[in-house]
Amino acid sequence: MTTFVLIHGGGDTGSSFGLVAKQLEARGHEVLAPDLPASDDALRLEDYADAVVALVGSRRDVVVLGHSFGGFTAPLAAARLPATALVLLAGMVPLPGESPERWWAATGYAEAVAAQAARDGGLTGNEDPYVSYYHDVPRALAAEALRRERDHPSMTAYAEPWPAEAWPDVPTHFLLCTEDRIFPPDLFRRIVPERLGIVPDEMPGGHCVFLSRPVELADRLVRYLG
Repeated sequence: MTTFVLIHGGGDTGSSFGLVAKQLEARGHEVLAPDLPASDDALRLEDYADAVVALVGSRRDVVVLGHSFGGFTAPLAAARLPATALVLLAGMVPLPGESPERWWAATGYAEAVAAQAARDGGLTGNEDPYVSYYHDVPRALAAEALRRERDHPSMTAYAEPWPAEAWPDVPTHFLLCTEDRIFPPDLFRRIVPERLGIVPDEMPGGHCVFLSRPVELADRLVRYLG
């Protein structure tokens, strides 16, 4: 049995992974999907990693997943756990010393959004979350996710440099969503090879694919067990 540790993105909660958790549990695995600390501007990225490590405890055979902003937390936690794999799901890929605040300009994010928005008529980067984040998610699930939004990450965590000296020595996979309107696929097709030295895997779906395609996502994650 593998323990999947699913780390949510900014403003989100672990409960958003509920559908995927059921699929993984049906396949005989354990799932931990924490609500990372929120509403405290003194918290640092290390505090989020501490919360993950404490929750995992003495468990072995761990797969750590970070979604979106969770890409800043997941590698920190994986480096301290008996992780057999690290998965970034539409995850931000930081460099040592790079703060989340500076990540956007450093990766050319705005230019990538503008290029994709020009192709799709302004759907990418749209201010309406039902258009950008949840366009392929059933409306009731999207509304529930919006209702649960929290103040995470803190301003401190957002502004401070990523504290890792290097990427953890853990087999790493990147899964991009080809219909993502928050992080354009072409952005990750460029920066993942540059920053991680790997080619991202691709699957259909938008940014919140754990709500729109939980069965397919669970299948993909199980494949990373080798």
